[in-house]
Amino acid sequence: MQTPQARPLDDVQRRLQAVLNNASVSIFLMNDRQRCVYMNRAAEKLTGWSFDEVMALDKPLHDIIHHSYPDGRPFPLHECAIDRAFPEYNQTQGEEVFVHREGHFYPVGFTASPIRDEESQTIGTIIEVRDISEEKRAQERQRLLVNELNHRVKNTLATVQSIAWQSFKSSDAAAFERFSGRLTTLSRAHNVLTETAWSRAPLRVIADAVAAEIAPERVFVDGPELDIHPKAAVSLSMAMHELGANALAYGALSRPEGEVTLVWTADPADEGRTALELEWTERGGPLVTEPVRKGFGLRLIERQVAMEFGGTAKVEFRPEGLHCRIEMLLPQLPDPVVPDPAPGAAHG
Repeated sequence: MQTPQARPLDDVQRRLQAVLNNASVSIFLMNDRQRCVYMNRAAEKLTGWSFDEVMALDKPLHDIIHHSYPDGRPFPLHECAIDRAFPEYNQTQGEEVFVHREGHFYPVGFTASPIRDEESQTIGTIIEVRDISEEKRAQERQRLLVNELNHRVKNTLATVQSIAWQSFKSSDAAAFERFSGRLTTLSRAHNVLTETAWSRAPLRVIADAVAAEIAPERVFVDGPELDIHPKAAVSLSMAMHELGANALAYGALSRPEGEVTLVWTADPADEGRTALELEWTERGGPLVTEPVRKGFGLRLIERQVAMEFGGTAKVEFRPEGLHCRIEMLLPQLPDPVVPDPAPGAAHG
């Protein structure tokens, strides 16, 4: 017969068991010997093993559900990021690949945290695991779609370039070169964005690519690491290309001793956006005087920044060299698509 004092504890255990078994996420508890001392129904379904079967094996949980890499190599316990939560006394989280009882591999996301007693001694580990197979398949589908889109866009740009060549070749070769340069810049920006599934682009990569195209040893790039929205990446790529083309034809880069500095700063703004200030400064070129009318490239910079981002682009024709200052609020970045990690990438 149960004592009255035992009933409240039994009730708590039953309620806790009901909660854990109703959870869709898999829960494992390990003791200080890395043996599994509890797993809920979701964990049994995930792994293909029942708790009684795991207990009967009497060996580390790792050696039952996580013993091999996907390429077939043995996976030693000491390399496991999940099991490091116990000896390092810290929570660990990430992605791993488990082995099902039937032998197939499947990706999981995990959080592993040490369990401490009243004296703060670590006595075990609690692990929360979820199957991320569908997420990985969705990422792969999106990657394939983006790659196909990029391929089609590049083919379209190549077709446009061919049409332009046929149109310009007998009349204005210089106009074709300017047009072709703009298409090449647009194509390069698309390539950078494809690597992140069109979620963002590093501003430094964009700037370095422009510098490498026009005069890599005479264009000096400096600014904080900053990922920018795809729309801003395309616009700024085109703006920097136009400034570079102008510098080569008429500005500082038309002289061997001329040079350009391209710098930017970024500060947090409202609604998760970023305030960007970018400056293009030319030195060492011919004496500059303001032209009677601005060319297409410089007008494009001023209008595009104002129309698309509500910012300003001020071009000054200083005697010592052209100076352009762009101020704009960058759109908030979309959620990134995380690429698949290489096998074993999360392992120690």
